Amino acid sequence: LVLWLSSESIQKSKDLWVLFIYSFPSQFLIPIVPHEPVLLYFGKFYSPLTVALVDIAGTLLTEALNYSVFKYIIDTNFFQKMRHTKSAAKVVELFNRAPFVALLVAGLTPVPFYPFRFLVVMAHYPIWKYLLAVFLSRTPRFYVLALIGQAIKIPNYLIIVIFIILIISVNGPILRRFLKKRQRNKTYAS
Repeated sequence: LVLWLSSESIQKSKDLWVLFIYSFPSQFLIPIVPHEPVLLYFGKFYSPLTVALVDIAGTLLTEALNYSVFKYIIDTNFFQKMRHTKSAAKVVELFNRAPFVALLVAGLTPVPFYPFRFLVVMAHYPIWKYLLAVFLSRTPRFYVLALIGQAIKIPNYLIIVIFIILIISVNGPILRRFLKKRQRNKTYAS
């Protein structure tokens, strides 16, 4: 996104395919790139409804893929052990009290959504209900973000700053833990 927004020639291509394809890295498993700044950006050039519908199409395909991938890996020994812990059973039980409502709230609000990708598979929640909840919750969210982009016309440099801040805030703690663990492993190896 930084390259895209900082390159004049690339900026001229505001093709909606870019938005559709961007849904995959920004929604796949545990995303490492933020989704919101891209919606703000496209909202400057297209109607919020167009942005929301293109983005939800990519998101639904990605979420179907997420569901399939998690369903495959949940059967591995590591995840079978994790799945049968008391805490996991308690979380699944809590989720199963109102799974559709939980997905609607998580999809509509700015809480991290990725834990629900695991949870729906662990709870054996039907994929069609999951995708329906994603559609009903994420589409309005995408629409509002694109509407903000259209109404405010946020400058590209500010979208880049938001993008970088979101990447650092999400990936910074992960990187920090990785580096600490790596340092500990080097210390033990010495």
